[in-house]
Amino acid sequence: MTQTTPAAAPSTPKFAHVVRRAVAEGLLGEARPVVGFVDTDGVRDSVGALREAFSGAPRVLHTFAAKAAALVPVLRLLASYGMGCEVASPGELRLALDAGFAPSTIVLDSPAKTREEIRLALALGVAVNADNFDELRRIDALRSPASSSVLGLRVNPQVGGGSIGAMSTARATSKFGVPLRDPGVREAVVRAFAERPWLTRLHAHVGSQGCPLELIAAGVAETYRLAEEINESLGERRVTSLDIGGGLPVNFADDEVRPTHRDYVAALRTAVPGLFEGRYALVTEFGRSLLAKNGFIGALVEYTKEAGGRRIALTHAGAQTATRTVLMPESWPLRVGAFGPDGLPKDGPALVQDIAGPCCFAGDVVAHGRALPELREGDFVVLYDTGAYYFSAPWAYNSLPRPAVYGFRTTDAGDVRFAPVRDVQTLESIAAESGLGHADALVGLGGADGAPA
Repeated sequence: MTQTTPAAAPSTPKFAHVVRRAVAEGLLGEARPVVGFVDTDGVRDSVGALREAFSGAPRVLHTFAAKAAALVPVLRLLASYGMGCEVASPGELRLALDAGFAPSTIVLDSPAKTREEIRLALALGVAVNADNFDELRRIDALRSPASSSVLGLRVNPQVGGGSIGAMSTARATSKFGVPLRDPGVREAVVRAFAERPWLTRLHAHVGSQGCPLELIAAGVAETYRLAEEINESLGERRVTSLDIGGGLPVNFADDEVRPTHRDYVAALRTAVPGLFEGRYALVTEFGRSLLAKNGFIGALVEYTKEAGGRRIALTHAGAQTATRTVLMPESWPLRVGAFGPDGLPKDGPALVQDIAGPCCFAGDVVAHGRALPELREGDFVVLYDTGAYYFSAPWAYNSLPRPAVYGFRTTDAGDVRFAPVRDVQTLESIAAESGLGHADALVGLGGADGAPA
């Protein structure tokens, strides 16, 4: 099943105004041919909508999935709005701490935590969701009674997948969590809680893009039923909190935010009526739904050409920043806007064009056969709905530099204020990452002439 083909351009004029100002101020142009932008007001409004949707839950911690925008200034902005942070690696944990999140508001999820990762999280008081029974046994050995970490177990409710297999984490053979419907596993989960008084949380995450709300809610409902079963079996409220993950899909077809967090809560109330009664504290882990529509990528059109009767615009935004779109275009389509050299939206007759990137492989195309005003050298294209993942998951193919990212807000007077989020990666940094400091190491393994010793 494919996603809806996106429209050519958005209806809102706000981003168009920002593009014009970015070009005028030299933030986007020949010297900086690809740049990301984050709408800070939009992020604030998205967080507000999330909080409003869950306002009926007596106890809830909303964490932001760091993987969706692993940039310290973005994370610090979210921390200032009262969010917690979900992390899935030592690097993300470091970024969350640098961003100012209190350890008690950080949740560590990963299917392959090392002993050192677990030891550090327990020492800091970071919450940990164990992925499997072996990890629980590691925690048995590493945990100190003095640790303040909330400890949970991730379960796979095995309710099925959505339209994008790679984004579906509740299929029968998912690598994530303990598979609840496998023979004997549900009973083993109850025993694990019976043996560990410190184990007080259940965690589940069904998936994200391509997963309908009903499927996500079904996974939460199965987890809720398991919590009730554990507590009844043990004769006490051992499970006191549920981490219901995130995964709200994003509409890439047009400007409308759908589904909304309010829609999601309505689906949860239908599938799990008791979820909001206060017996369990809740944790959420939203990422894409908070950032996707609050960011865009601007890129210079370097050349245009004709091939096989098709116009191709060669730009600087390709697989190095829009990796998922290039490799899975049907699942991750992006809307494209056409702008002139002055940063103003182009008009004129629509021409079917391919929007290609700078990477050296034929498939580096971010939009195929898109009807847009004719693009020419020196124009700009804008890729919308790229505020999540497209800035923080770059591909180092061809040693292309990671692009600069700027945050912005528009004032009441209509001005645009920019602030740096990430500097463009320098060639010196690329060389250093590529082993420059060890340049002679392999030659040194041989003889004086480079031949094997």
